[in-house]
Amino acid sequence: MRIRLAIFLAVLASVWMMGGPMWAHHGGAIYDTKNPVTLKGVITDFEWTNPHVQIYFDAKDDKGNLVHWACETLSPGKLARGAGWTKDSLKAGDQVTITLNPAKVGSAVGNLRKVVLADGKVLTPQELAPEDQ
Repeated sequence: MRIRLAIFLAVLASVWMMGGPMWAHHGGAIYDTKNPVTLKGVITDFEWTNPHVQIYFDAKDDKGNLVHWACETLSPGKLARGAGWTKDSLKAGDQVTITLNPAKVGSAVGNLRKVVLADGKVLTPQELAPEDQ
């Protein structure tokens, strides 16, 4: 009985120790979720890849300097099922307005909240209720 308890506790401790990095990866601690930023820019690349879809775009800062941004969002499967995205939702050259949670360290990296295309279509990581669009 003591051996079973020891094995159980060892397995439990192992799962607990390995689970920490998983939560850290999927947490949003690196992003400032209380101060989202909205930027007007041009898509330079759209990578429809796992584990997170990447959106690269250029936008001017408040001094008029061009800044190259990288913005991550959910996996392709979650975007396709949950919000109707496809691998062709964004293309290089598209004029967009992107709202994102910026990195706390001040780098040009963020986590997507929404994209508004030139025609007014809104893309988000999840479906929005009509009143939220």
